[in-house]
Amino acid sequence: MLISQAHAATEAGHAVPFYWDTSFLVSAAFVVFFLAFGKKLVSAINSGLDNRAKQIQDTIEEATRLREEAQELLASYEKKQHEALKEAENIVAAAKDEADRLSKEAAAQLEASLKRSEITAKDRIAQAEAQAIADVKALAVNIAMDATKTILSNNVSDAKASALIDDAIKNLDGKLH
Repeated sequence: MLISQAHAATEAGHAVPFYWDTSFLVSAAFVVFFLAFGKKLVSAINSGLDNRAKQIQDTIEEATRLREEAQELLASYEKKQHEALKEAENIVAAAKDEADRLSKEAAAQLEASLKRSEITAKDRIAQAEAQAIADVKALAVNIAMDATKTILSNNVSDAKASALIDDAIKNLDGKLH
């Protein structure tokens, strides 16, 4: 009702006091509202903002912690990778050393085998020579015996042959012992 009277007075051209003006009343109501509920409203807004700030701070701390953990894991994996590379290099070096050792060992075994084969071949050649010499001597003795037999049977009489046999038997005893 006051508002309608103030509005009517303004339209009639009468001057209305400022406290009857609607703008003033709305502004005053606004100020009174904020004075009455402002402290609670500000504390609620502040509380909400504080909670939000706390959530943001917690999120930032969690992200920082996760980042540090990730960096630690990365450093750990890089260290493990570096160690694995070193170990692989050591394994390769050991394999090369082992291959060199086995190669030298195989070369030494081959050389020893070749020397044994050479010695065996020389021994066989020497045995073959000795056998050939023995065969030639035996053949020479057989030829000499046949020649002697032929000569003796053609040129020696029976009496002389018996004397030679008796003489050979006597000499045989000294040759066998």
